[in-house]
Amino acid sequence: MSRAGRGQDALTLLRRAEHVLFAALLAIGAGEAWAEGGQRLAVLLTTVAVAAWYAVGIALSRRAAGVRMALLWLLVLTAGWTVLLSLSLSFVWLAFALYLLCLQLLPPRAGLPGTAALTAVAVAAAGAHRGGLDSGTVLGPVFGAAVAIVITAVYRRLRRESEARATLVRELTQAQERLAATERREGILAERERLAREIHDTVAQNLSSIILLLRSARDAADAGPQLEVAEHAARGALEDTRRLVRALAPAELTGRSLPEALERAVADARHFGVEARFVADGETGPLPTPVAVALLRVAQAALANVRAHARAATVVVTLSYQPAAVRVDVADDGIGFDPRHPATSPSTGTGLGLAAMSSRLAEVGGVLVVESTPGEGTAISATVPLPAPDHPADVPLPSARPADVSPASGPAAEVSPAGGAAPFSGTPSAVAGRARP
Repeated sequence: MSRAGRGQDALTLLRRAEHVLFAALLAIGAGEAWAEGGQRLAVLLTTVAVAAWYAVGIALSRRAAGVRMALLWLLVLTAGWTVLLSLSLSFVWLAFALYLLCLQLLPPRAGLPGTAALTAVAVAAAGAHRGGLDSGTVLGPVFGAAVAIVITAVYRRLRRESEARATLVRELTQAQERLAATERREGILAERERLAREIHDTVAQNLSSIILLLRSARDAADAGPQLEVAEHAARGALEDTRRLVRALAPAELTGRSLPEALERAVADARHFGVEARFVADGETGPLPTPVAVALLRVAQAALANVRAHARAATVVVTLSYQPAAVRVDVADDGIGFDPRHPATSPSTGTGLGLAAMSSRLAEVGGVLVVESTPGEGTAISATVPLPAPDHPADVPLPSARPADVSPASGPAAEVSPAGGAAPFSGTPSAVAGRARP
């Protein structure tokens, strides 16, 4: 149970104890007055009336009656007690319960004078019944009033602390709800971004390939091969769409390793008249699924850019393993572009693909580097570090550079997830060990 809940329970218990105290003192006074004899009927009727009026006050408190009604109730109750006190001194101790009520219902500047007035009435009544005042007659009501003041002070402090805790709990609950709502919104936005990248890297690329094939088929004398490849691409787009809907692992990696999936992607690129080759360097091994997915998607997006924009005759995809990292290079001999300004020409696309590649790699701690020069081809490198507890982390990455592939020179840039390109300092050798056509 929280502290606020314990405070509320304590306040409830204290209020109930006050009710029990009033009923007990009233019953004791009535019993003693009855035993004394005298005006028994008047004592009985007045006692019943006071008890009934006190019950009315309990009902009013549950309905949150106004301050004026509470004061009226207290005045009538005090008047009833005065009548009882005039009938028998046995009701003098009922003043203690009235002290508590007076201090709780009246504001502090009126509660203390009211308590003093009740004390004076109790002392005067005791002196009248006993024919004079003594130390016991005076000190009894005075000590009772002092105890009531202390109890009320404790009650008010406990009530303030309980209200403060309740306010704090309410604010914390609201803050938690706002935090949960923010996390839900961020999760939704992150999922939307992920789906957008997935659609861009899979369905959109396949549809782009279908459009290119259909254009070729429209101008070709024999459209059969192009239409067959277009049908294959359409089936791939349908498979990717179903996978996205079901939120399953990439279809290309289902039952396949990353080298097999890359080799299949390279084979698909050959259908578009590009001489595509795949090279695997190093000792292959299983990779974490997020890393494999990121590298595969980057390679697919890079090949799609080659088909759509590069006008290349040759493209080489290289998968390089080492204990500390894994890297995928995609190099072509196409028209190239300025990696610092990837969207300056309509033939180079919008640059969103490069931003999507970099963002995807950033999720797995990887980095994307682009090296290109207009007219001299493009090389894209995606590198993801891997834990290598048994090997030094600074082992250089193995490279694959086919003998019949000549390197291109040009500026290199590391692409940021936001879509910008941060120029590398120095020469194009910043992208070292790259496979190039």
